[in-house]
Amino acid sequence: MGVESIGFSSPYGDTFVRFLRALMTNPDPFLHQRILDLTDTPMQRKLRKMAPMPVGAVFLPWPGMTEEEAREQFRTMKEVGFTCLKQTMGSPEWPRDRVFHAALDEGIIPFWYAEAGWEEIIPELLEKLGLDPAMDIDDAMEHPKVIEYQTEIIRKQIDSQDAGKALGGKAIEKKSEEKQLSVEEIRARSHIVPSVVGAVKGHELDPEIYPQFIEWLKEQYGDVETLKKAWNVEHVGLSGKLRSWESWEDVMAGLDTDVGNKEYRHYRDMMRFRADTFIESAIKPKIELQKITDPNIPLRSGGEMGIFLPFASRGTDMEGIARAMAEGGSFYPSIHLTWHFEEAHYEVARPVYMQAAMTSDWAKGIWSATWESSGGPSWFSGGKSPFVEWAQDKPPGFTCHEGTQTILMLSWLAGGYRGFGLWTWNQRTAGWECGEFGLVDRNRKLTERARRAGAIGKAAKKYRRELWESDKQPEVGVLQCFDNEAMWAAMGVTGRDMYKSQPIRARMGASRALINGNIPWEHVTPRQLADGLGPRYQTIYLPAFLSLGTELLEMLIEYVEQGGRVVMDLPSAYIDDYGRLLYTEEGTLFEKLFGVVLHEYGYSRTINNTYTIGDVELEGFTASLTPTTAKILATYSDQGGAAITENRLGKGTAVFLGAEASLGSCLPGNDAMEGMIRDLCTDGRPRLYNCDGAIVYRLVSPKADHYFLINDQAAREVQLLLETDYTSCSDAITGESLDLTKPLALEREGGRWVRCEK
Repeated sequence: MGVESIGFSSPYGDTFVRFLRALMTNPDPFLHQRILDLTDTPMQRKLRKMAPMPVGAVFLPWPGMTEEEAREQFRTMKEVGFTCLKQTMGSPEWPRDRVFHAALDEGIIPFWYAEAGWEEIIPELLEKLGLDPAMDIDDAMEHPKVIEYQTEIIRKQIDSQDAGKALGGKAIEKKSEEKQLSVEEIRARSHIVPSVVGAVKGHELDPEIYPQFIEWLKEQYGDVETLKKAWNVEHVGLSGKLRSWESWEDVMAGLDTDVGNKEYRHYRDMMRFRADTFIESAIKPKIELQKITDPNIPLRSGGEMGIFLPFASRGTDMEGIARAMAEGGSFYPSIHLTWHFEEAHYEVARPVYMQAAMTSDWAKGIWSATWESSGGPSWFSGGKSPFVEWAQDKPPGFTCHEGTQTILMLSWLAGGYRGFGLWTWNQRTAGWECGEFGLVDRNRKLTERARRAGAIGKAAKKYRRELWESDKQPEVGVLQCFDNEAMWAAMGVTGRDMYKSQPIRARMGASRALINGNIPWEHVTPRQLADGLGPRYQTIYLPAFLSLGTELLEMLIEYVEQGGRVVMDLPSAYIDDYGRLLYTEEGTLFEKLFGVVLHEYGYSRTINNTYTIGDVELEGFTASLTPTTAKILATYSDQGGAAITENRLGKGTAVFLGAEASLGSCLPGNDAMEGMIRDLCTDGRPRLYNCDGAIVYRLVSPKADHYFLINDQAAREVQLLLETDYTSCSDAITGESLDLTKPLALEREGGRWVRCEK
């Protein structure tokens, strides 16, 4: 049940009309070019020019493997649609280089980046090869002379990869002299005390790193008095011995003993320091070294993690890492069903898109892909399921058939990924992960999932240019913020671990509601708002945004005044970015934005003191509000008082949703809350596309639009309803021509990729 079903009616339906006018008058209403300009680096320009679409898998040699057996596997990989190796693991008989050379001999590039590791194709290179220097880039990439030349470039990379990883050698020194760069300086910057990256919790700092932390604090606050105020020395119950600090030496001596564990801002600073230090000391120096050793080779960063982890609590700024990779190459997560979906209760269809969307949205304009992800079923070697209370008695097993593989790969493409790296082509043969994760079966024979993965890879490579030029054209932006998550994590330091995961659960709930309504959306961050990307979204949704700082409030006010819509649910606006109670009386930024005075929070439990909105029973936070300039859209049915308000500010609106809507929608089944989120986000706007009975994602490119239909239920027929006229439509994987006035068949727990040409 949504808000409309409880009597909600908005007079602002003309928002959609204004949006359509903007589409007609503004050549770039979604600020796509702005995103490209913000990430305009030599590496990203090269990648956009080449539009690589690697389709790779890990190949693992087995005892007794012959040369012919290895080459037969590589030929099979190429035949079904794979273009590269994501990785290999050397054995006594088959060291890494031998595997790589054999793969390259059979036309499989032995690195995850595939053609992205080629020398850049410029007119001078084409002329050198005796070709027309004005040749089209795609024609050039398929020309035998170019392929022969670039194959030798890759072969040299096989022999030089180890030297590059070691960050040493005379070649590096020589190139550094040519580029007037100091390798020693870069190495000095890249020195990290292990405790910076090795601590389990982001607020933990080893005393060995305190001098660097003190220098960081000096940069942030300037002097000790400002630091003390930032760490709330003026507030009761928190100061400890802070009041006696007079010098930075006092700060150094008292970090362990003088602050106490009830003050939030210093915990936030420790997390922020660790995050910043890792990027500056580990990520950026490696990028600089790679430019020295071989600028053709893109780096990747991100790694073995699940996006549903509370990264701020670990002192990790994933968006910061992603932004750094504009210079380096690619940002990626590792997506293994049995390792990274515990927090999502091992649900697949929706969370796998949330995973892809979160990473590609952090990396807007930067090459993002899944360079290590599940390629097959697993049973025994997955994650730590006892971490999840309800799963303690079960291994996190998965069947991974061709339908599952379709859901994964289409969701990755729809989420913004441009390439695949699957673990594994064939399984390990002993011990850890023995017999698991493979695309082929235990006898190394082709499976339907391998064929399907290859077929999707072929289609992605065929339409790679359209995919690289495409945009999600989101209607809603789900706000995600390191500082907000750090404040949640700070609340959890004293043993209340559940708090650090609440903002992640909230964004999962908001995402679920939008996915289930086939509403185009993406994540947006305060950094991206500061970059001017707010107008890309008609609505910005704040899910359980505990900490609202002055700068963010000011950006949201400006966004609304220019015509945007903000929707915020509970628990939000509790504290500011210093961990202080956020004042919300008349005249505050909060009251200006939402047009209400927030007096305090309440709490609804279904077993006592129950609140409802209409017949929607609430569980969790509620609010006591007095509207000033806002109007009431809905009241708490039994208790009375404003439950949902809407404030017009300038050309836009801001909605206060007095319910734990996004947190309450984290797991499946809360249809009423999901509907409430959708109704308030869309504000009565009609859908540009829809499909009852299936999830639909869309990518828009100049030549064609791509629709990805996901079905996580029984086989069915569905009707894809579109408001856009197209010249032709087809199944992108099979090439079959489609008549979209007729129902589309969807396989059980699978999907379809529909390409609609303009």
